[in-house]
Formats: sequence, structure tokens, C-alpha cells
Amino acid sequence: MPKKASHRRPLSRSLTRGLMAAGVGGAVIAVPLLTAAAAGAAPAPQSAAHEAAVHQAAEAPAQARTAAHTAAGSVYTVVPGDSLSKIAFDHSLSGGWHKLYQDNREAVGGNPSLIHPGLKLSLGHKAAASAAHTTGATGGTGERTAHTAHTAHKTVIKTENTADTAPAKKAAAPVYADNLDGWIRQSLAVMAEHGIPGSYDGIYRNIMRESSGNPTAINNWDSNAAQGTPSKGLLQVIDPTFQTYHVAGTSMDPYDPVANITAACNYAAATYGSIDNVNGPY
Repeated sequence: MPKKASHRRPLSRSLTRGLMAAGVGGAVIAVPLLTAAAAGAAPAPQSAAHEAAVHQAAEAPAQARTAAHTAAGSVYTVVPGDSLSKIAFDHSLSGGWHKLYQDNREAVGGNPSLIHPGLKLSLGHKAAASAAHTTGATGGTGERTAHTAHTAHKTVIKTENTADTAPAKKAAAPVYADNLDGWIRQSLAVMAEHGIPGSYDGIYRNIMRESSGNPTAINNWDSNAAQGTPSKGLLQVIDPTFQTYHVAGTSMDPYDPVANITAACNYAAATYGSIDNVNGPY
């Protein structure tokens, strides 16, 4: 508030009449004499209403400037000790701190009680978030957004690089049923890995002819048996043939269903082109 000026008390001059004798040409003439006398009475004290009016008149220009500045919209930089309620009060913002927070929610974040020095707040209007973030004109907010975007970009790059360099996980090994269907399918998977031709139907057809699907079947009466090498297993393979055409990764037991099928198909591929071409004793 401007300092009140000291008021000098005006002097009230009252005229006191007196007589002064003056000689004019030897004659004494009585003339009225006007003399100034200091008035002793103090002026009436100023009223309280008058003082209030003076005070209000002094503050009016500043308030008008603040109101006009706020109405037009401005940017305020947070300083230590600030809060949204304090800023709203100091700038006479319509709607108080709630409106201030609503207009600057993106810049402030989810906690209206937490604002940092240097943060730019829009007063009297909603912040133009998109333009500010694009140009970086809002200082801390733009920098924070740019940093967030940069971090997200690095995260994406890191994820992509990880996907490119990380070894692919092996698919879980399939589980095959412990029956004729499962043995044939498992043998076909092994044959595919080693490039051995053959089909489910060709294998099934020859198994049913040779052993009727019995993995422990053995022929003890033919010429092979007479030579001490009886035919064994699902596809009736003699030991020398099994050992020669055994496929790595399968059992060394000629009675093992998968090992027996795979070795027999490997032999049939070398001899007949495929187990599918075998339609009788082989």
C-alpha cells in the first residue's frame, strides 16, 4: 500500500481589526488595521470511510492489472514453497486451485499436492498440451514429455534388439501315445529329421503283414532263423540289418518299436526307395 502523505494543517487566518494611528500631514487618522492570527483549532479528523476509500484507490490499479493479466491467460513458473492453492489465491483465479489443477493436470500429474520448482502452469486457461509438447515451449513439461518419448523409443529398440538376438526357445517335445499309432508317428518324426521317406499308411500296412502290430514278435522258423539271425519286432528286422541301418537317436534294442520301424524304413529306402514301395517279404 502506498505511504500516506503527511498533511500539513492549513492555517486559518482570521482578520483582527485594530486601529493604527497614522500621521498624515500632521493629522492623526484612525484607520482599520488587519492583522493575521494563527488559528489554534485543529481540523476535523478524517473519517474511516475516507481512509478506506484512499486505500482502495491505491490498490485498485494493481488489482486491475492482476485481473486483466489472469483473464488474458498467462504462464506462471513454480517457485519453492508454492502450492496450487497459494498460486490460485495470489492470482485471484476463478475456480480456485481445483480449476488450476484441472487446467494443468497433464503437467502436474496425478498428485495435485506435488509440484516442483520450475514447473510451468497456465493461469486462467487450459494448457495447450499438444502444442507445448511438440515445440517444447512449456519448459519442464515439454522436456519431461520429450524425455518420456525418448525413453519409450529406447525401450522399443531394446525390446526389438532382444527379440532379434535372443535364441529362439525350442518347442516342447511332442508326447506320443505308447501304442501302434504313437510308435508310427514318433518314427515318422525321426525319419523326417534324417530325410528318410515313408508314409503312415505304408508303415502301417507292412507292420500288419509282418507282425500284426506285436513289437515282440520273432520268426524262429525261416531261413534267417536257421542261420541264427531271426527276424524281430514290428517290421521283422534281423540283427545285422538293424545294426547297419540303425538311426541315431533311437534305441539300440531291435525290439524297441520306434527303433525297429525307423531302421526298417531306412533299409527299405536304401533298397526299394521307400517303405511305401514294399508290399511283400523284403
